[in-house]
Amino acid sequence: MKLSSLFKQHKGPDVEITGLSINTQTIKPGDLFICIKGASVDRHDFIDKAIENGAVALVTSRDVETTVPYVKLDNPNESMREIYSTFYDHPEEKLTLIGVTGTDGKTSTTTIIQKLIGSDKCGYIGTNGYSCHAFNRETDNTTPGIDAMYRILNEFVEAGCKYVAMETSSEAFYYNRLKGMHFTIGALTNIDKEHLNTHKTLENYIACKKMLFKQSDKSVFNSNDKHFEEVKTDVSDYVSYGYKDSDNLQINSYELRPDGTDITFTYKNNKYDIKSPLLGIFNIENLACALLSCLNLGFELEDLLKNLPSLSIDGRMTSVDMGQNFYVLVDYAHTPNGLTRLFEFTNLLKVNRKIVVTGNAGGRDASKRKYVGELCVNNNDHVIFCYEDPRFEDPLNVIKDLTELVQDKNNYETVVDRGEAIAKAINIAEENDLVMILGKGNEDWEEIQGEFIEFNDINEAKKALKKRLNP
Repeated sequence: MKLSSLFKQHKGPDVEITGLSINTQTIKPGDLFICIKGASVDRHDFIDKAIENGAVALVTSRDVETTVPYVKLDNPNESMREIYSTFYDHPEEKLTLIGVTGTDGKTSTTTIIQKLIGSDKCGYIGTNGYSCHAFNRETDNTTPGIDAMYRILNEFVEAGCKYVAMETSSEAFYYNRLKGMHFTIGALTNIDKEHLNTHKTLENYIACKKMLFKQSDKSVFNSNDKHFEEVKTDVSDYVSYGYKDSDNLQINSYELRPDGTDITFTYKNNKYDIKSPLLGIFNIENLACALLSCLNLGFELEDLLKNLPSLSIDGRMTSVDMGQNFYVLVDYAHTPNGLTRLFEFTNLLKVNRKIVVTGNAGGRDASKRKYVGELCVNNNDHVIFCYEDPRFEDPLNVIKDLTELVQDKNNYETVVDRGEAIAKAINIAEENDLVMILGKGNEDWEEIQGEFIEFNDINEAKKALKKRLNP
């Protein structure tokens, strides 16, 4: 694309632009370098490096002395969305976007939506990266920044997708990553205290969540959530799912099994009995949210239910079975709300002992840690506390926070190294025990002192099981 196709006016030759970048570390020859300003970094300071690395043109907010053509804009930060959208030929207009927000359940619900519609038609963006039938790739954030977002949307268009199910985090709205993005459906799973290190108050957190619904044609709400009445304020076009007669999709009854869930629900005055392969009460609500979102896109219920037997969500109630005589589950639950919902399910299972391996992320809201620890200790027979993305915090200080409210209990211990903690839990498990490895799901790394170290809970569990079963 010629520079003149992106901007009507520029200073210098009309060069060919083959890519866009806001980071000198990722620049490729032929790129346009956009000099945005952050809280502590001004990209204008890296113009020489950008040119050295291959930038053939610049976007700036002031006149600069340079050897390449440049475009001066009042605010490159505010213009980024338009620049990226134009460069990729407006991919967001060629896709139907489904945004899912909530404290817990975003990954599960977006994954279910993708699988109900079909990965040949629907892409996924979220904690587990971005994927469709043609690829499965990693992202740096649950909700990517503007620069990555439009590139990813363009990849979905090129892969033939028509829909995208996207996790939309509160922090993404807080940092304006989704400003101006239009969603056909905006869905809410639930709201609990989370990311208060960023938002400071629950009111601010909810306000960021509600931004999704202001940018959506139709909203899908969970009437069972305690903030339902608050979030639906000022939203004129919404539908709800839950356990009430007034819900558009009503959950009538369910039966939890170790290998799935039997659910009866009502939609448009018709009752349906379905067998879901997903585990847990929370996945009943996640499935209801996904179904109602798809139904409001115009899909037929019978077509959606055909894809139900193949549902699975890596790192969300993932069973690890290598022939052992006890159960091993890996789950992402790490918030008080997520853990409460998880234990509501596991407390109903007919197992022997329940053994938990968990920690809590460093550099995040520390106020919830004591409640995380209390929930784990009070709902299980034995808990092993370990590190979980300590970042720059001392893991022992995090574990101290986790055990603040359970000092009088004797059913927990500390094994700081997460791999060793997982191995110990599996080695002490006996017949019909349930081992739960919580907090990270299917993530592939641990962040320790600024370094990303390869680590995956599912793989660690398999490694420990293999060693135990084949000594």
